[in-house]
Amino acid sequence: MHITVAGKQVATSDALRVHVEEGLGHITAKYFDHALEARVTFRKEAKGTNGGHFACDINLHAGRGLLMRGEGHGPDAHRAFDEAAEHVAKRLRRYRRRVNEHARSAAQDREATAVETARQYTVRETEEEGEAPAINGADHPAVVAETPAEVLRLSVGEATMRLDLSGAPVMLFRNSASGSLNVVYRRADGHIGWIDPGQ
Repeated sequence: MHITVAGKQVATSDALRVHVEEGLGHITAKYFDHALEARVTFRKEAKGTNGGHFACDINLHAGRGLLMRGEGHGPDAHRAFDEAAEHVAKRLRRYRRRVNEHARSAAQDREATAVETARQYTVRETEEEGEAPAINGADHPAVVAETPAEVLRLSVGEATMRLDLSGAPVMLFRNSASGSLNVVYRRADGHIGWIDPGQ
């Protein structure tokens, strides 16, 4: 597994890198041995924020279309990483059987299934609330980033699991039962919503 350790206004020492590599190696060996790469980012926080001065974000690419995210906070970078790693491990424990089953079936189906892609856009916020700026006379916001995204064929249960593992607010997928595009999203009350326009 390829691991990248970076710091935003934080120096990342060799000891911290070794701690991260050992911690992620232990977690992936125990719960999920198919991990491809991980990006671990450390940053400083304002005093008193979340009870610590450091924050750590782990983004683990565990397989085709399978992303996991963990966040941690602590008085030092090591403890912030330990908390973020525990979040990842907790999610993996919860879904271990389903993640491994999906990884095996995805490996078997990879060559037989055509990959469907979509475009994911990040748009600029507007100065005035509720009003999108016009671009060349068009009524839409300015695009500041555009990235490709895979549209995976999943069951609703698998999509819900992936949404929870990634920590993302929303996920678009093709429903394996109906073949239609569906969305799962995290509601304000903490529950997960499901939109199926084919129903």
